[in-house]
Formats: sequence, C-alpha cells, structure tokens
Amino acid sequence: MLSDIEIAQQADAEPIVSIAKKLGIDEEGLEFYGKYKAKLSEELIREKSHGKDGKLILVTAINPTPAGEGKTTTSVGLGDALSCIGKKTVIALREPSLGPVFGIKGGAAGGGYAQVIPMEDINLHFTGDMHAITAANNLLCAMLDNHIQQGNSLGIDVKKILIKRCLDMNDRELRNIVAGLGGRVNGVPREDGFIITVASEVMAILCLASDITDLKERLGRILVAYTFGGEPVYASDLKANGAMAALLKDAVKPNLVQTLEGTPAIMHGGPFANIAHGCNSVRATKLGLKLADYCVTEAGFGSDLGAEKFFDIKCRKAGLTPSAVVLVATVRALKYNGGVPKAELGTENLEALEKGIVNLGVHIGNMQKYGVPVVVAINRFGADTDAELKLIEDYCTCLGADFALSEVFSKGGKGGIELAEKVVAAADKPSGFRPLYDTALPIKEKIETIAKNIYGADGVTYTAAADKAIAEIEKLGIGDLPVCIAKTQYSLSDDPAKLGRPQGFNITVRDARLSNGAGFVVVYTGDIMTMPGLPKVPAAEKIDVDADGRITGLF
Repeated sequence: MLSDIEIAQQADAEPIVSIAKKLGIDEEGLEFYGKYKAKLSEELIREKSHGKDGKLILVTAINPTPAGEGKTTTSVGLGDALSCIGKKTVIALREPSLGPVFGIKGGAAGGGYAQVIPMEDINLHFTGDMHAITAANNLLCAMLDNHIQQGNSLGIDVKKILIKRCLDMNDRELRNIVAGLGGRVNGVPREDGFIITVASEVMAILCLASDITDLKERLGRILVAYTFGGEPVYASDLKANGAMAALLKDAVKPNLVQTLEGTPAIMHGGPFANIAHGCNSVRATKLGLKLADYCVTEAGFGSDLGAEKFFDIKCRKAGLTPSAVVLVATVRALKYNGGVPKAELGTENLEALEKGIVNLGVHIGNMQKYGVPVVVAINRFGADTDAELKLIEDYCTCLGADFALSEVFSKGGKGGIELAEKVVAAADKPSGFRPLYDTALPIKEKIETIAKNIYGADGVTYTAAADKAIAEIEKLGIGDLPVCIAKTQYSLSDDPAKLGRPQGFNITVRDARLSNGAGFVVVYTGDIMTMPGLPKVPAAEKIDVDADGRITGLF
C-alpha cells in the first residue's frame, strides 16, 4: 500500500471554493490561503450564528498503545461515510503540532484513504496559527521581563513568575534555562524555561474564546506572576493583551480544508490532551454545527483525558450537547493491554484479548456516565480474526454499547458505512448529557471525582507543593472552575506501565496552576513534560524535499 503522503499527493483535490459551496458558503465568506485552504471570515461566523444546530458526534478512544488506534483516521473516515449515505457532514479537527510531526507520534490529518488534505500543508505551517500563538505568548513574556528591567513598578517577584516562553517544537534542552545573562543591559538574570506551544495557555484561550473581544479579555486575565507582597499580576496589568490579540486576529478564524473524498473539514487549534484540554476550538465546532446536519469532532488521546475534558470543560463552557460518542479501539491494542508484545500482535490470542478488553470496558462505562449513546468502532487490521471480533462484539453488547467494524484506512468512506449508520441511529436517541461534577465543589473534590469515577483510583495523594498551589488558587477566590488534569495518556492511572484496568492505586498530584484566561485549573500528575524531547531516531530524519518542492517521508 502507498504511504500516507503518497496517497495524499495523488488525490484530485477540489478547489476550496467548491468545498465551501457544499456548506452553503459563498466566496465572500472565505479568506484564501492558496487554492485548497481558506479561513472562514468573521462575517460568515456572525451570519451563521443564529441557525439551527446539527448533531455533534465525538470520536474518542481507548488508551493509546504502540499498536496504534487510528482515532483521527476514524474521525475522517466517519465523516466521509456519513457523506456516502447522504448526510450533510462537516468534520472539526485539531491542527497538528510540529513537535510530534518531527518527533515520533506523527501528524494529525488521518491516514491511508481517510485523510484531510493538503496533508503536507496541514502538518507543517498550514495557515500560520501555531506561529501566531507562539508569538503572542512570547510577546507577553518579553513584556514581563521588560517591565522588570525597566524599574519593576508592579513589584514582581522574579522567583514567582508563572508564565514560560513557548516553541512549537520538541526540544528538551529548553525545558530549564537561565535567562538574562550578560550584564545589566541584557535583563535580570533568572531561571526560566520553554513549553511546547500546544501546552500554552494562549492556545487554550484561542480554543475556548467565542470571538476576538472575548479572546482579548481572556488574554488579559492570564496570571503571569505574583508580587513581593503576594498579590497576583495579570497580563492586563502589563498592558499586553491588546497587542497579543492583534497578533491573533487571523489565527482566531477557523480553517477550511477537505478530505480525500471532498468532505468539508474545519481544522482549528490544537492543545494536547495530556497537558491541556485536547479539543479543537469552540468557534470551529459551533460553526460546524450551523453548517451541517452532522459535525464529527474528536478529543485527544483516550477518553479518560480528551473526552473527559471535552465534556467537562469544552461542552460546559460552550453550552454544547453531544448526540453520540464513537469509541475507537483495535484488536491489536486490546491484546497489547492483555500483555502481548507488539511483535506478536498479529497472532490470534483470545486469552490475551479477554484480559485486555477490560480497558475498553472502562472507557465504555465512563462515556455512559455522561448520558450520551456510545458506539464502539473497531478499526480493523488484516490479521484480526473472526473469533476475536466476535469476542469484542459480544462484550460491547453486554455493556449496552453498539458496535461496528471500520475499514476506512484501506477503503475510505465506503469502509465506514456500517459505522455511519449506527452513529446516525445512536444520534437519533435522546441525549441525556450531563457533566461529571459541579464546578462549585472545592478543587480537591473535583480532582477526586475524576480520579475515582474516570480513572478508577482509590483516592488522591497531594504533595506539599500541590497543597500550597491549590490553597493559593482558592485564596484568589476563583476556585469555581473545572479542572484540567495533566496525566499520562498510556494508562488510566498516572503510571504509564499500568495497562488494562489498573486497580488499587492512588493518583499523585504534584502541582497545580491556574489558567485564569482559559478558565480552568491545570492539575499535574506523574511525570508530564510540557516540553517534550525528540526520540533517538526522530521522524525528521526521514523527511526531505526535492528540487521541485515535493515533500517526501512525511508518514
């Protein structure tokens, strides 16, 4: 089979004007970025804001494994399959980060014959949104350090600076640095560090803002530091939010592209789910619901991270009501959870599958707690046997979840028609959606509710640093916010080695930070890196471009 990039480069793409017409958008509603990409204008967003909503379909997954699950591939393929059965559909996805593109995880445009194109553009610079977010974040950092250098009238304590510079790249060397060296004219020496752009609060704010005015106000609420007297300092105190918003005036507009089969796709924003809230922008999702009868979106990593935050943060903040959840799994990944090494996953092993399927069971149960119908999508691989698939189908039936095979990777939309039909049937059922917890609860109670009800933990242990950080946030009088737990994606616990359905464990909270502009409290568990590093053999080593500008090696 051809590689992803070879398939994408052979596609007969339609002009973006034609794709827009499928959604009832004329040329005046587009801001062109070449022939096959466009931003959707503010005028269009305002014009469509009063229309009727379509049905919101969330695609999530079991805990990711080295065997791969294909969540974005399923999202794209489901969108194409819904189009195949005559449903007016739009897909709303996150934008890829350059970190995983050049690292190990890969991009975020799907795979095989279920991709979003132009694949190279999307996975690299796209429309420049990531760069704008990086610039806005770093402008705030520069203005903070300049304020200190120019007399520090606010009395900022350099040992209590909370904001870090960011870069959309995996670079472990920048996690912890010393800045301001070289004498008085070069700033005040202090410890600093970088995070990856997708982990920045500016990214979270862009994805949760309703419009440019809301964006600017949220940027102003970013808590950047404390004074020597213990008083909070916000971005608005530095008069930075206006200029930051100016840098983001185009980035706040959603991007329109297409699938290999010409289904419209809106890609916008891209916070990681293990260190941020893991969903595309509220603006993109809300607009998608106005433009089509079905809006297929996804949340990052497994349902314990992405879907929980989608429901408890994004849906709560934006007033969204999902109609159905698609939970992606593979036979291979479930056998891996049952203890089978990656090299042996192609061999039938019902005993290991039965042992590992409990991971799927937890995710089904968790999604049902939100009151939304669940359809399990098994992303089929060639080595999957009928007996293995029958075991999963019977298991899903016992838990009250519908089940469908998905072969969209190899067959495109036609390989997802059974899944599409079952999703339509599920979405026709009443949605009893409800968030997991009340934000009025104390921060620790919200953390413990998620830990016990979603992860299956016995309880939560707090370090002294976490206790202090939570107390400081509640002292500010703004603890009435949802929590965004930073946790490993590989396990339901905070230990990536504990596969399947871990039991008899506590979650350890090591720190907490207020994302005041985004409107949630970030809670750090385990060893979560906000600036990842490259692997021993980075994907970048295989990527090249020829004399005609044709890119190779990109997946």
